Amino acid sequence: MIGDLEFDWYVLGAIGLLTVCSFLTRAGYFLFGDHIPLTDSVRSALRYAPTAALVGIVVPELSPWTESGPVIDIRLMAAIIAILVFWRTRSTVMVIVGGMIAYWVLKGLAGLF
Repeated sequence: MIGDLEFDWYVLGAIGLLTVCSFLTRAGYFLFGDHIPLTDSVRSALRYAPTAALVGIVVPELSPWTESGPVIDIRLMAAIIAILVFWRTRSTVMVIVGGMIAYWVLKGLAGLF
């Protein structure tokens, strides 16, 4: 550790507390799942949590907002092409390959103009 000792303990404490919080929230269902019954409506709503988290991460990255509204750029066009590749092939690997190739080609074409 380099620097101020109080700052180092603060950072280590924050990392430790975040680790404990992350562990408890992720392992909580496995530890207490049998003791806390969930209704069927809650169970059905929890099925959509991973999809909602993924959308919450991906959409702002593909279409960042400015004061004038969303910005449409190369990343959004490459994502649309990747969605079309998935619609046609139903292959996750082809989505990654097609999206990256589309991104590189569109970025190369944007560099020419």
